[in-house]
Amino acid sequence: MKTHLYKEAEAFIRQYHTEENVPSVEERLIAVEREIFETGSYTHTYEELEYGAKVAWRNSNRCIGRLFWNSLNVFDARHLETEEEIRDAMFDHLEFATNGGRIRSTITIFKPKTPEKAVRIWNHQLIRYAGYQEGEKVIGDPASIEFTRQCRRLGWEGDGTPFDVLPLVIQVGDHEPAWFHIPKEKILEVPLRHPEYDWFEDLDLRWYAVPIISDMCLEIGGLEYTAAPFNGFYMETEIGARNLADDFRYDLLPVVAKAMGLDTKRNNSLWKDRALIEVNQAVLYSYQSEGVSLVDHHTAAQQFRQFEKKEQACGRQTTGDWTWLIPPVSPAATHIFHASYENRMDTPNYFYQTPVYEKKPSNW
Repeated sequence: MKTHLYKEAEAFIRQYHTEENVPSVEERLIAVEREIFETGSYTHTYEELEYGAKVAWRNSNRCIGRLFWNSLNVFDARHLETEEEIRDAMFDHLEFATNGGRIRSTITIFKPKTPEKAVRIWNHQLIRYAGYQEGEKVIGDPASIEFTRQCRRLGWEGDGTPFDVLPLVIQVGDHEPAWFHIPKEKILEVPLRHPEYDWFEDLDLRWYAVPIISDMCLEIGGLEYTAAPFNGFYMETEIGARNLADDFRYDLLPVVAKAMGLDTKRNNSLWKDRALIEVNQAVLYSYQSEGVSLVDHHTAAQQFRQFEKKEQACGRQTTGDWTWLIPPVSPAATHIFHASYENRMDTPNYFYQTPVYEKKPSNW
């Protein structure tokens, strides 16, 4: 176990020293090896942690926004112990990242996992809307039904609207999970309206500004940071073509098509396509009108092309999951659709974790 960890650490440390042109790699490796064989683990310097978090973004196969990997703001929160301290750091992250709408790519990294203890954030995203299931009817986001159920078991109750912000749930080791309301003043939401259709505003739709992924594991040099929430900013199709449009999410295409007067009885009327474009147009218009950072999918694809060129110039292969990189609207109009990528998971990287609450007994 210690030997395996040292091999992982050595590969990372050598990569860091080479890419960042840091001297004395052998001295650092001697210190790391000693620490591992004395304690069973080792501690990253802040510089190693920062570099590892940035490269993990660079290696994220499903992310089209990797051009900006080196601009990631890295907050070191490894010293925090309690749920309240972690909560405050999360709220600080949210405020810093939101930045009045000029979104800053940010990560906050808590203690690495040990055999005795791990820090886990139950939320998939720090800000997300609840989903209430009543028979076959769902109010809110169907993707949040199970997490909403868990939050209610913990004692939280929402207002029962389609856009109730869920609480922050934190668990440290084998402690009982703690939940906290997220202050409204820290949450920037964008009311959605359309540049041409006045009736769109009457749908009373909104979405939040900052997508902070909170439940993934950051792996750097063999260490697992099981709580390392991070964010970039939205591409409009994530909201307009997935969150609001998927029939297993908010399923708005039939509503919008009807308001547009489209024939929804025939597929060849292309009502879904026409409604989909208008929902995405509304998202773009609304975020831009409110001064909130957002990128359209064509610009994002152009930025990814720049990323590919920079990686090639550095002698690195661009890996990718093609099924995630192509945008869900007009993918064939981007170069990504016509390209191929090796879906190889290099490290450092971000990895999915099984939600903590899925491991709980059914009667919990």
